[in-house]
Amino acid sequence: MAGVWRCMLAAAVLMCVCLWDSTEAVGGAVSRPRPQRTRHKKPKVDPIDLAPTAQNVDIQQMTGTWYLLNMASKCSHLINHGTKVQPTVLTLTRSPDSDQTLSVSTKTRDNHQCWEIQQVYHLSAAPGKLTLKGPRSVLDTKIVIGETDYSSYAIMYFQKRGQISMKLYSRSVDNLSEPLLSKFEQLAENQTFGLAYLFPFPTYSHCGDVDQDHVINCDPEC
Repeated sequence: MAGVWRCMLAAAVLMCVCLWDSTEAVGGAVSRPRPQRTRHKKPKVDPIDLAPTAQNVDIQQMTGTWYLLNMASKCSHLINHGTKVQPTVLTLTRSPDSDQTLSVSTKTRDNHQCWEIQQVYHLSAAPGKLTLKGPRSVLDTKIVIGETDYSSYAIMYFQKRGQISMKLYSRSVDNLSEPLLSKFEQLAENQTFGLAYLFPFPTYSHCGDVDQDHVINCDPEC
């Protein structure tokens, strides 16, 4: 039971993506299926494949500390609890066991307690594209580094089950750039995220060291 609770906490704390479950009608009379004309479907395009990708991304320069400033999402959890988001800091390091992965640490608070979520991003052959693997491939989270200058900001896109979200990270929470915040709002609007779907994060009281009892290791999965 404790393990299940920790997994639920990890999902709630990260708030990276949401799960949308399809519903099916039940009951009623069963009708004979009607013959349908064969239709040629267009190849399916993932929304994240249309997201702008930074050119020639240097993953080594992406390592280090990033503070989450803003997030664009239609996740129901954020819509219902977006005013309660907690200061969140991301740390990326090169994995010692493989040059094809990034070790990811996310620190934030839940119920006044600091937690650390440990994950692994897998690099793809395409620069600037990564994958956070789920229990099954359909539950993978695709990640695109949309824009960055490495030294001050990064804009990243996340997609799970066809649903996309965006995050704005900064190397510092001091002297925030208004033009940068406006740029993120414009890019979010390009993805149909109006102001109602933007969730600013606190820029103070970030977690430091976290004791081992409050570390959740999501490698290989939560």
